[in-house]
Amino acid sequence: MERPLVVEQFSDVKCTEHVTQEKFKADGKVELKEDSTYDYLVILTNAGGEISLDESRLAVHESKKDQKKRVSMLVSNGFATLFLVFHPYYSSGFQFTDLGEDSIAGHTFHKVQFKHIPGMRSPAALALRGREYPLELAGVAWIDPATGMIGRIDAGLANSMEDIGLKSMHSQVQFAPVPFRDTKDVYWFPQQASVEVETPRQHWRNTHLYDRKDKAYKTPEAGKWNSYGKQTNSGNGGLSNSNT
Repeated sequence: MERPLVVEQFSDVKCTEHVTQEKFKADGKVELKEDSTYDYLVILTNAGGEISLDESRLAVHESKKDQKKRVSMLVSNGFATLFLVFHPYYSSGFQFTDLGEDSIAGHTFHKVQFKHIPGMRSPAALALRGREYPLELAGVAWIDPATGMIGRIDAGLANSMEDIGLKSMHSQVQFAPVPFRDTKDVYWFPQQASVEVETPRQHWRNTHLYDRKDKAYKTPEAGKWNSYGKQTNSGNGGLSNSNT
């Protein structure tokens, strides 16, 4: 049986994450490209009713940081968790519109448009010069009408953020069914998340690929992952840039 992804299941599994970071020149050609691989886990916290999914990464392979040290690269965290716009903790901060049926790879979905309500909670933020600016997200999700599973999410900015230097942002998350070894149920998990960001002077694209070990997510060993605390990125979706 196929079941929709819920927060609790997402925080119970681990995978291998491959991250490709690209910085583009003004003419659209790639200026710098970096590839890294991590053992990846998302940890659910619920402090005082506030839901947070924190990413924990253990480096398997990281690109060398000694090339072009003055080139700033985009750091994108948590975009695989954009489905949180439908979680009760955040959903009251969005307007939803049913756009009718659509199909992806022969599977029928309902397209649901979402748009952030200014001043309400958002699951994503931009970190800039020591401050965090909530991202007012707007986009479309493809949702199975029978099971509630999400097949894809496309998201961008509901309103301009050029006043703080963010010209545009677009993200796409693709989901795929994943079997577990200890259950007959099949849950849908993020398979790929891409984020493309432009400022008046810079342009980046990051791609996150989530590989299954032995063709399935595995329940992590708690003791092992507890030792990875220093690798944790706190919060949900976010953007920042840093020098390599």
